[in-house]
Amino acid sequence: MKMYDVPHYNRPNVRLKRHGTKVLSDAELLAIILGRGNSQENAVDMSNRVLNTMNFPKLASLSLPELKDYFKDDVKAMKILAMFEIFRRTNQLDKQGFKEKIKNARDVFNRYVDQLKDEKQEHFLALYLDTKNQLLEDRLVSKGTLNASLIHPREVFNQAIKASANSIILVHNHPSGDPTPSKEDEVVTKNLVNAGDLLGIHVLDHVIIGQQEYISLREKGII
Repeated sequence: MKMYDVPHYNRPNVRLKRHGTKVLSDAELLAIILGRGNSQENAVDMSNRVLNTMNFPKLASLSLPELKDYFKDDVKAMKILAMFEIFRRTNQLDKQGFKEKIKNARDVFNRYVDQLKDEKQEHFLALYLDTKNQLLEDRLVSKGTLNASLIHPREVFNQAIKASANSIILVHNHPSGDPTPSKEDEVVTKNLVNAGDLLGIHVLDHVIIGQQEYISLREKGII
């Protein structure tokens, strides 16, 4: 069966977009990686054929020539080889305790500018850091016009406590593209700094992201 003969709603890429990766079978996930099949079988049928004879650990142990024999295609074989190599490197980093380290406001800007610069609403995030300023996780706290009545310390510090964070960095964007802090930005920041001091979880900075630049409230002396 050709993939275009499969109902649109039942194709792996459509189901992934609508429902996420959890709903897909192993063969469907592998088909997403392969991209397309060949003149004899579609990507899902090809994945089912391969996985009927081996599991993922076995597949991960194959060489490039062996993968080519199974998938009948150099490019598909290289995709699978590269995928498992990424897994190995990621697992190795996890075992070594790798976490992204935030050294300054520029690091924050570089990490979040592409995510936030084109948003039409303000997105307020909290970054939770360990004792070495390594990023434990980030969390979207609020979406919409920044307002002290909406950004409650409970929403920010509840997750910080759960994550055993030592400190936090606040981040939000200005849809106008101009990162100049407003009076409300300063009020929100000072409220959270005071709450953090009481809890022993320090607010290291509040970085406002514009279209091409940023402003650090720490660097401006507001914190």
